Amino acid sequence: MSLKSIKEELIEYGRLAGNKNFTPGVSGNMSARFGDKIVITTSGSANGYLTKDDFVVIDYEGNVVRGNKKPSSEKMLHVKFYSMRPDVNYIIHVHSPYLSSFASSGKALDEPIMAENVFYFGHIPLAEYGLPSSMDLVEKTSKYFNDFDAVLMANHGFIVGDKTIRGAYLKLELAESYAQVVFNTRVLGGAVLLNDKQVEDINMLKRGK
Repeated sequence: MSLKSIKEELIEYGRLAGNKNFTPGVSGNMSARFGDKIVITTSGSANGYLTKDDFVVIDYEGNVVRGNKKPSSEKMLHVKFYSMRPDVNYIIHVHSPYLSSFASSGKALDEPIMAENVFYFGHIPLAEYGLPSSMDLVEKTSKYFNDFDAVLMANHGFIVGDKTIRGAYLKLELAESYAQVVFNTRVLGGAVLLNDKQVEDINMLKRGK
């Protein structure tokens, strides 16, 4: 894909995320694999209000190779995700309300409550707190990238990657809904969890057996 097309995709799905209040204000960041480089949002940009000037191209050392603005301070988190997962072409990092509430409460989303979430995520782990923009954050969060497409970051937010931008966005949408459902079930006295057999049946369905 051309750089222009990638920017248009990120702008479109950033606006969708903004309309759903998944990415409030100047928070979070988005990126896409671009050959052997990465297209990433700039520092201080707002995912929901991106323009074609809110992107730079960086290499896998985090250096800007195209553009004249500063890349997102979380650039090395994106670099690490892409380096570990050749199947991931797009990354969205947000501070959506329900997912961030679980992250800030130190709670992973690991209960088998809904079949769809077992199918798409298994569960969503919680990475230990690391200072935003630091390599400590990268190290603590990247522990989960080999096995999970989506990770909560303690007292911070949520990151998700996928082959397509549509896939990454839909996983964000599903994860935020999952967090809201878990929250609501706790208000209602607790969810009825799927049992081990039901979870295994879902995993077999996922494997096509």
